[in-house]
Amino acid sequence: MRKFDTKVQHLKYKVLREVARRAWAGTLQKDVLDIPKAIVPGKQPTVRCCVYKERAILSERVKLAMGGDEQNPNVIEVIDIACDECPAAGYEVTGSCRGCLAHRCEDVCKRGAISFDHNHVAYIDKSKCVECGQCAKVCPYYAIINRKRPCQEACKVKAISITEDNAAAIDNEKCVQCGACVYQCPFGAISDKSYILQAIDLIKRSEKNANYRVYALVAPSISSQFTYAKLGQVVTGIMELGFGAVVEAALGADMVAQTEARELAEKGFLTSSCCPAFVQYIESAFPDLLPLVSHNLSPMAALAQYVKTIDKTAKVVFIGPCTAKKAEAQLETVRPYVDCVLTFEELQALFDSRDIDITTLEETMLENASYFGRIFARTGGLSDAVAQSLKEQQIDFPLKAVSCDGIEACRVALLKKNKGVLDANFIEGMACVGGCIGGAGCLTHGEKNQAQVDVYGREAQAQTIGEALSQL
Repeated sequence: MRKFDTKVQHLKYKVLREVARRAWAGTLQKDVLDIPKAIVPGKQPTVRCCVYKERAILSERVKLAMGGDEQNPNVIEVIDIACDECPAAGYEVTGSCRGCLAHRCEDVCKRGAISFDHNHVAYIDKSKCVECGQCAKVCPYYAIINRKRPCQEACKVKAISITEDNAAAIDNEKCVQCGACVYQCPFGAISDKSYILQAIDLIKRSEKNANYRVYALVAPSISSQFTYAKLGQVVTGIMELGFGAVVEAALGADMVAQTEARELAEKGFLTSSCCPAFVQYIESAFPDLLPLVSHNLSPMAALAQYVKTIDKTAKVVFIGPCTAKKAEAQLETVRPYVDCVLTFEELQALFDSRDIDITTLEETMLENASYFGRIFARTGGLSDAVAQSLKEQQIDFPLKAVSCDGIEACRVALLKKNKGVLDANFIEGMACVGGCIGGAGCLTHGEKNQAQVDVYGREAQAQTIGEALSQL
C-alpha cells in the first residue's frame, strides 16, 4: 500500500517513526545515535557516495525530527551536507546554439559575459553574468535556458539562493514557511522541523494525570489523506494514540466564516487571515496592506481558544497539512491556545511508531462542523463560506471575492490592490496550489483531493454554519 507521493517523503517518515518509537519507550537519548544505522544498514545501497555520508545526513534528519536548530526561528531548514547533487543554477548555453553570425546574445549583454569558441558557439562567463536573462530573450534558436534548482523553482517568493559552497540558503525575511521547497527537493535536503516529541510528551503526561486532557484538532483536509483506510478509522487511530478527544478544525472555520463576514461588511474590504503563509507574505512583501488583513484568528487558533475556554486543563495539538502552521503556533497571539502542531506525515509516523494498523479499527465519526467549514480545505471554500454566512446573518453586503490559488495568484491580487485596480472586496489567500489540500505536510497531493473534500463536506450533519455553531 502506497502512503506517500515520493521516496523522499518515505525516508523522512522513517526517521520520524524511529524517533517517535524511542520517545514512547523513553530510550531516545540513549538510542539516538543508532537511528541512522537502523534505517541504513551497512550493506544497504545508498544514493550517496557511501553509507557513511548517508548516515551523516540521516543524523541531521534526526535532529530536525527532534525539533531542529532552536536558534533558527524558521521552521524550514536546509541540510547542507545533503544539498550537493543539483547542477549549478543560472543561464547556460545548450546544444541548440547554431553558432550564428548575428551574435545578438553578445550584443545585448552589458556585462561582456558572452564569448564564442572557434565554432562560433556561445559561452557564458559565470563570473560576469548577473542572470538578467536578456541573452535568452534575443536568441533566435532559444538555445540559452535558465536552469533553476527545484527548490528555487518551487519558491515563488524568491527566498532561496545558492551559497558559494553550492548549497541552498533560505532568507528568513522573505520565507513564508509554506514548505513548497521541502516537497519539491528531490534529495530531501530541505525539511521542516518536527514537534512530534512535544506531542508525545503531552500524551504521556496526560496518561499519568486524569485531570489533564489532550485534544486533537484535525484539519478538514484529512479527508483527502490516508486513502488506504476510512476516515472514521483514522479518527479512532488518533484516539488510540492517547488523545482525549478529536475535534474538527472545520468547526473553527465555521466560527471564522461567521465573524469574518461581519468584519467584511463593516470595513468594506478584507483579506483573509486563515493561511499563515499568506499573512506572512503580506507582512514581508506588502506591509502597507496589513491593515486590510482580517483581525480574526485562523480556524485552528479560534477553535483552540474555544477549547481552552471550556476546558481549563486542555492541551491542544493541531494536526494538518501545513508547515506554516508550526510557525503560526509560535506567534504571541496564538501560542496561548495551540501547544503543538503536527503534519499528516507525522501522524502516520505516530501510528506506525505504536504499531497501530488503522485499517483494522472501528470507525469514529466527526460530527462537529458544517459543509462550509469543511470546504475551507480547498481553494474557494473560504469565499463560499463567507458568502453563506452573509446570507445566514441577513447581512446586505455585495460580496465580490477573488480566490487566490497559490502564492503567485496571491501576489497578482495584492499588486492590483496596491495599485487600486482590483475589482474585488475580499481576497481569499491560499499559499499552496489547491489550498490546504496542497500543503507540504500532506501524504499525497493531487487534483482528486478536492473532490474528496467536497464529498466529506456533503456528509456533514449540520447543513448551515449557524446550525454547526449552535452546538457550542
